[in-house]
Amino acid sequence: MSDQRRPPVLITDIINQASSQLREAGIETPEHDAKLLLAEAAGVELRDVDRALLMGEELGTTGQLAVFRAMLDRRAKREPLQYITGSTQFRMIDVACAPGVLIPRPETEMLVEEVLNYLDAEVLSSEAAARQRVELPWNDEVERARKAEAALADERAMAERRAANLTAADEAALGSDVLGSRAYAEELADREAEEAAAQAAEAEADAEETAESELDEYGIAIEDTDQETASAQDAAAPAPAESRTARVLEVGCGTGCISLSLAWERRGHVTCTATDIEPRAIDLATKNRDALGLTSDEVALSLTNLVSSIPREEWGTFDVLVSNPPYIPTGVMRSLPHEVKDFEPDLALEGGADGLDIFRRLLNAAPYMLRAGGLFACELYEGALDAAAELCRQAGLSDVRIVRDLTDRPRIVRAIVTEPKQRQ
Repeated sequence: MSDQRRPPVLITDIINQASSQLREAGIETPEHDAKLLLAEAAGVELRDVDRALLMGEELGTTGQLAVFRAMLDRRAKREPLQYITGSTQFRMIDVACAPGVLIPRPETEMLVEEVLNYLDAEVLSSEAAARQRVELPWNDEVERARKAEAALADERAMAERRAANLTAADEAALGSDVLGSRAYAEELADREAEEAAAQAAEAEADAEETAESELDEYGIAIEDTDQETASAQDAAAPAPAESRTARVLEVGCGTGCISLSLAWERRGHVTCTATDIEPRAIDLATKNRDALGLTSDEVALSLTNLVSSIPREEWGTFDVLVSNPPYIPTGVMRSLPHEVKDFEPDLALEGGADGLDIFRRLLNAAPYMLRAGGLFACELYEGALDAAAELCRQAGLSDVRIVRDLTDRPRIVRAIVTEPKQRQ
């Protein structure tokens, strides 16, 4: 009851004051960070904060606002948002974050995508390989908006052409009659365009609803094919290859985001063994695994140095060796943002003079860990990718490629082990 009698504090004032505090502390996105922290403290979604701002409403109890101010003070000291809120989104999963463990980056999502592309094409059964890529939510939204915009533009162009033709004919026949006027024709065309666009949007929504009603384990719509046609296609199609489970070895798992994403997005088709030298990382990855409902058979976690704990009988059995290792060159460490160098662990960041110290050890291990044709893939510092690719070639790996990120920066080196080494 005491909380209800407090003087009303409008969310506009709260966010304005918080944004000013963060701006003075040098935070690049002060308003966004303030809103995100308030949403976390109040236990609501970010859109709820935006709605309250728009309506000029109150938001948060006295206790929640006290928590918010404490979080705000931490952010003003340049502590990463992910450590303050305790989580971040990575591809299709939520990942718990904690001090002492590297925060997952959007760039690393592409490393998962590279592994999935390889597994679908080269390892999994023909049925699994034929599946379409699961579209990430933001990609879906962009694509739907693009299609709707294009459809509307096409309809308007067609309507304008029709209006012009109608106008010429009607004005010649009817003169000043309103039914034949240019204004009426254009209005009629606009109405038709809007109706067509609405019908197209409704049809797309119906199609999406239908697709959502029947999904496979990857969240992909199962097509409703005519039974007779499907039978004929099945009879003509070659017999699918025997399904098998892909095996992935991740070194330096941190939060577990890579292995957990692979096991989650290809559940039943992929198992992962993930290692890390940091006990806090293994504890956090275990927490994240349990939160997703994955088992230790699906993602096995091991506290060890690189691949030291991998039993000899498992050498040469993995389809993929993947890693986001420490890769920041020593000289670059000093120029990292305060949020990184002051809070995230050096052990997960620094990769030696050229950023490739750990990479070289992984490259040496890859021919022992992987089967013939297995994939070796690492995320690395952008200035070290050319050198890493050359090291792969010198080691006898084939199909060496550098993958660029969404900002067109070199980000990933990937290669194929063609001649595995036998265990001693």
